[in-house]
Amino acid sequence: MESLESHTLNAFSKNIELTTHQQQVLKQIDAFARLHLKEAGHAVFVLMGDAGTGKSLILNQLFTELAQEVDDAYFLVNHPELLKVYRELAGQTPHMLKKYYQRPTSFINQMHKQDKQVNLTVVDEAHLLLSKPDHYNNYYGDNQLQDIINLSRVTIVVFDPHQVLRTKSFWNKSRLENLIAPYPHDLVHLKQQFRMQAGPKLMDWLDHFVDGDVISPVPVEIGDYDFQIFPDAQKMFQTIIKKNAKYGLSRMTSTSGYPSTLDGGKHLVNEGNFHQPWDQYNFTSTPWAEQPQTIDEVGSIYTVQGFDLNYIGIIIGPPFYLTADNRLGVDPSKVTDVEIFKHRADMSPEDYEQSKVELLRNSLNVLLRRGIKGMYLHAHDPKLESYLEQMMPK
Repeated sequence: MESLESHTLNAFSKNIELTTHQQQVLKQIDAFARLHLKEAGHAVFVLMGDAGTGKSLILNQLFTELAQEVDDAYFLVNHPELLKVYRELAGQTPHMLKKYYQRPTSFINQMHKQDKQVNLTVVDEAHLLLSKPDHYNNYYGDNQLQDIINLSRVTIVVFDPHQVLRTKSFWNKSRLENLIAPYPHDLVHLKQQFRMQAGPKLMDWLDHFVDGDVISPVPVEIGDYDFQIFPDAQKMFQTIIKKNAKYGLSRMTSTSGYPSTLDGGKHLVNEGNFHQPWDQYNFTSTPWAEQPQTIDEVGSIYTVQGFDLNYIGIIIGPPFYLTADNRLGVDPSKVTDVEIFKHRADMSPEDYEQSKVELLRNSLNVLLRRGIKGMYLHAHDPKLESYLEQMMPK
């Protein structure tokens, strides 16, 4: 069994062979960067794509190459667990230094303090960049991407509007396009996903399910993939434990809807006979899913976003329910994660309320895109749980 750490590091490694299309995209971004590094002003390249399409892989290989030739090059990611992985990779790569890899707020504040601009920044998971001030986390600007562009000659960002998770980081495609419009820019969209071994029919079913379309029968042809609905969350957990013992990198996760805390205290996800604590704050340099004891914890969207799991158990929590016309409904009032919704003065009340629904659908979408070999679902809402069971192939 491959170690958890080696699996995660390999998933981002410069040694993984890219597909022909991914190689073409890498060359396109490389040519864009080299052209605009010779020019004055600011330029932006956006690489869009759903989870599992290889965005981060392309970005890491690109940066590893360019950082050998470009002075003042930085790799930014607003995700502490992913930052650990990138810094670990840097430590294993000649000529790469861990100091090249930073959180956006640290980079912005450092550059402003030094009154300095850099040649190149690449930003992974740019949909996590703050788009409003966040004084609690020492960000006092109005938009992190705008600040990064202003501080860089060339900015390359990876963006997925379906992985925006908080109103303080609220983005959509039109907001992004409006922000980069004043600068020389290019945008490429990756469409083929490589993470999950599920067939295209199941991937299409998942898209319609999370988008709130009428829930249709689960296709019979789902590829080499283990997809199951569990009426009992505890039995799902027991299956995850067995998969973890055999394959590694298998964990329980959940959407919001159960009490949680940021102060290090343990709050349980209670779902029927299942009672396990949320993921605990990770003070180590090892990502959450790579630590053996976390098999007895429940991962959140914040710990698993950007990572692969071999098998994932997902509890679809109280904010999600079955509507009268058999769709996946969303009730933002049942969210227990206070960090998701922060009021924005730049959004109308109607847009703000709609954003809540979008963010919750995005949070479920993030979890639905993690499992390489298999995915197990349990729904808190009895009607949704029963209906999903009915939709499974007989």
